[in-house]
Amino acid sequence: MGKATGFKEFARVTPGHEPAEARVKHYREFTQPLSNDELKRQGARCMDCGVPFCHQGCPVNNMIPDWNDLVYRDRWEEALAALHSTNNFPEFTGRVCPAPCEASCTLNLDDAPVAIKTIEQAVVDRGFAEGWVVPDTSKPRTGKTVAVVGSGPAGMAAAQQLARAGHAVVLFEKNATIGGLLRYGIPDFKLDKAIIDRRAAQMRAEGVEFRTNAHVGVTVPAGELLDGFDAVVLSGGSEKPRDLAVPGRDLAGVHFAMDFLTQQNRRIAGEPVGSADILATGKRVVVIGGGDTGADCVGTSNRQGAASVTQIEILPKPPAKEDKSVTWPLWPNRLRTSSSHDEGCQRRWSVSTVAAHGENGTVTGLDCVEVDGKFQPIAGTGFKLEADLVLLAMGFVHPVHEGMLEQLGVERDGRGNVKADTERYQTSNPKVFACGDMRRGQSLVVWAIREGRQAARAVDEFLMGASELPR
Repeated sequence: MGKATGFKEFARVTPGHEPAEARVKHYREFTQPLSNDELKRQGARCMDCGVPFCHQGCPVNNMIPDWNDLVYRDRWEEALAALHSTNNFPEFTGRVCPAPCEASCTLNLDDAPVAIKTIEQAVVDRGFAEGWVVPDTSKPRTGKTVAVVGSGPAGMAAAQQLARAGHAVVLFEKNATIGGLLRYGIPDFKLDKAIIDRRAAQMRAEGVEFRTNAHVGVTVPAGELLDGFDAVVLSGGSEKPRDLAVPGRDLAGVHFAMDFLTQQNRRIAGEPVGSADILATGKRVVVIGGGDTGADCVGTSNRQGAASVTQIEILPKPPAKEDKSVTWPLWPNRLRTSSSHDEGCQRRWSVSTVAAHGENGTVTGLDCVEVDGKFQPIAGTGFKLEADLVLLAMGFVHPVHEGMLEQLGVERDGRGNVKADTERYQTSNPKVFACGDMRRGQSLVVWAIREGRQAARAVDEFLMGASELPR
């Protein structure tokens, strides 16, 4: 694949970024794309490595060497077809996926994997620019109806695949616009919402009906879906956040991260924020949780003009470089620094929050302590952090049970997710299917797309007895 000696001739190159001092003044995407010639050179680096471990690293099983080779040979439209054959939305994964494929790349043994994610985004963005991305309405209508609940990446993937199989699909979304976490959770500087809109336009042309401001289990009784559709797909998110059970949790100024992020996305979109403003402007911000959601809080706080931003994590600081002989080709535990951290943030690891304290009912700081490898406090290491805004970014435990799930009465697993396997995706109600975070718990966009596609095939088989949809 690629040029036989390309990995020797060309160094790994990825897109540059607008300088931090400039990009914190706006919420636009700030990457600086590579030229087509440079992208061809990056495609040329893909080795004919016999066993392409990037395949097992990619949850949607992207045929990565194939489209790397096609980009190298300047056959971009064919590269787009290869990309779309396994992934409905490479424009999403190319922007926000952490790229486990690159961790599995053979060239990652030398810390210089092929720039797979960069090429992926470039291929699909060029496809839209050239007009190669068109609606697929090739299948005759089946007369079957499917309700898909939740319009995040899992729901969008399931809805698009089912519409392409010929079914009449209605995608229910509780918010004003489709996109789920892509729309309301991921900051605009990481994913411009016009990227979602252009794909939604294709889906609408393929026959998917969007019903927004339709909160199933709240404004729309779940029973109406069971009565009105031949099948129902539950593809909502894992939206129950992990809370912090410490004294002072109820002080004003202590908020869940997603409430903070969603408000900012709504402001940019011109939507009402729905509650009192949560703003970092002029405040000492402490983010509890060291994952991607925490990093998004850091970037958003800096753009809002925070006085300072500190991010704390209970886990120990990962190594700067993993031991490849132990980890490769699996996803390694190592220190990851996002573009948001580069914009200004103090980071601390092995820290547990003991209590929040405040004045006049409003938070002014946190009492913290360092912990050992078993998360036990280390004597004599207590310290205080000043804080006017505390954002809880400690992950999510399971989907919301109240409302839709209670009304449907579907069985849940031991972690509180909707119980379904990865073969049939069927719940305890044979007519109801579950996929994405609703079924597997908090995970990546790329896993959501995979499960949405696979669930669509399972639904198609349930309705028609057989399916031509790919898994």
